[in-house]
Amino acid sequence: MAIGLSTYSFFWRGSSRVPQPMDLPAMLEHTAALGATVFQICDYAGLEALPREALMALRAQADRLGITLELGTRGLQPAHLRQYLEYARILDCRVLRSMFNSASHKPSLDEAVGLLGEVLPAFIEQDVKLALETYEQVPSQTLLDAVQRLDSPWLGICLDPGNCVAALEHPQAVIDRCAPVTLNLHVKDFAFSRRDGWVGFTFAGCPLGEGLLDYDYLRAAVQPERRGINQIIEHWLPWQADAQTTCALEDQWTRHNLDYLNAKAATAAGEPHFLIR
Repeated sequence: MAIGLSTYSFFWRGSSRVPQPMDLPAMLEHTAALGATVFQICDYAGLEALPREALMALRAQADRLGITLELGTRGLQPAHLRQYLEYARILDCRVLRSMFNSASHKPSLDEAVGLLGEVLPAFIEQDVKLALETYEQVPSQTLLDAVQRLDSPWLGICLDPGNCVAALEHPQAVIDRCAPVTLNLHVKDFAFSRRDGWVGFTFAGCPLGEGLLDYDYLRAAVQPERRGINQIIEHWLPWQADAQTTCALEDQWTRHNLDYLNAKAATAAGEPHFLIR
């Protein structure tokens, strides 16, 4: 098990809303500087435009920094997943996260099982695990049904219980349902707050330990250390007053969340923990 960052940890710092967006090499360097050992390139719009040479350079940089790379995309179309398997081969990734739906395709359960069954032998041959993320567009039981029907150790769940709240699924129920077949963890905390004027609520992210995610329950259910499951930090950070403030807070949340997860891991192992500065 290792603790890492996602491109979603750099959501604003890598966006066009800031004067100098961070690119993937800069994100890798920052990940290593903070002591994280995994970096998940997840839903990164520019990845498919990168030439092979740039992908090979990313892999060489990750090797130099001691960082394991993972990939994330959306959709179950076999041609698309095979394309990402090729990226995974170049980048030496062993985990690919995907989602049932893409922008242009929303399969039924039976169709999804057929598509996954068609492409799964290629994942097995390349020794890459395919993790389907829990999120509000597809009931977690539907994801679980697909995984159980195919019954392969190379197919499982990318567990993010906060994503399912918008579909009125309780995070603990999602954890209980999906923990046994989880292959990858997306870790972010979340909370409700009253809207201005006390009409309605905002559901947004917050630093780990300050919201509704029962991380201790999640960790006990999944047992990432024993099962070798990487924990990937993400954020739901709302835009702040300006780019400088937003980027500074994003970095602060990242450091806090890494400290939080490292402290939990050290406590479980009976080891000392030193804060990130």
